[in-house]
Amino acid sequence: MQDQFLRRIDYLRISVTDRCNLRCRYCMPDEGIQWMPHNFILSFEEILRLMRISTELGFRRFRITGGEPLVRTDILDFLREGAQIPGVEDLMLTTNGLLLPEMAFDLKAAGVQRVNISLDTMDRTRFSENTRGGDVSKVIQGIFRSLEAGLNPVKINVVVVRGFNTDELPSFLKLAKQYPLHVRFIELMPIGVSSEHRSDFVSIKEMKELLELDEDVPTQDILGGGPAEYYRPSGYKGSIGFISALSRHFCNTCNRVRLTADGKLRPCLHSKHEVDLREVLRSGSTDHDILKVFAQAVWHKPAEHHMNNEAWQDTRIMSQIGG
Repeated sequence: MQDQFLRRIDYLRISVTDRCNLRCRYCMPDEGIQWMPHNFILSFEEILRLMRISTELGFRRFRITGGEPLVRTDILDFLREGAQIPGVEDLMLTTNGLLLPEMAFDLKAAGVQRVNISLDTMDRTRFSENTRGGDVSKVIQGIFRSLEAGLNPVKINVVVVRGFNTDELPSFLKLAKQYPLHVRFIELMPIGVSSEHRSDFVSIKEMKELLELDEDVPTQDILGGGPAEYYRPSGYKGSIGFISALSRHFCNTCNRVRLTADGKLRPCLHSKHEVDLREVLRSGSTDHDILKVFAQAVWHKPAEHHMNNEAWQDTRIMSQIGG
């Protein structure tokens, strides 16, 4: 499947829930979150149907996300069925890692091939404060349990926030050096609560300066279909990656679309434009009808996101990203 800009679109991110067992400060407010009513959320049967239809359009990579996907009841049964759909070549999971100590081996048995684990700090106090009560030791235990289970590669997503975790970047480097873990440093994006904290942005260029990374030739041997640029310094068992959604966005090579928990298909992950597949699913449409709607949505995927144009950016940030 190609869009109108001739990009090959074969990667579907699927949110299976809006719920989470953490309440991270840059993601959620202190209070006032209104969860979606149960009947708004797609059933697993509906998601599996959409996965089957999408494979007819050439989708091969599927990432299961949330919220926190592991909190949804019967998630393992769903993953097991999804992994068996003909055409599904890569079934992945993004998680905060809290439930991985108990579930890593079951995820592998269900057919999940690899995991991305969100971890912005390894400091116990910072983690607890930032997540409003989370226990970082469980996440770290989950990382190593995932390695033991053979979920490969295990990638750690670190959103870099000025004044919060920039001093920990060397510690994450050490983690990638000592273990076969792939640490990806990610620019803070103006989404949700984070859009209110414009001075917290750290560009990839600044991250590399802080890390004193000498490598200038990216490695190509890290499995994945995403936008990260990876480096494997000499002597490292793992690798270091950078994901730049703002300072050097990757829209011209973007290969993905997003399915929200309530059944909206978003051709751009960071756009408000969406197509209501839940309505199509529940109106008695045939698979062929749904396929046509799905294909049209993909065809109209926009050329790029417009986060760089948002009013939250000040002159300092614009100078960092070449604006």
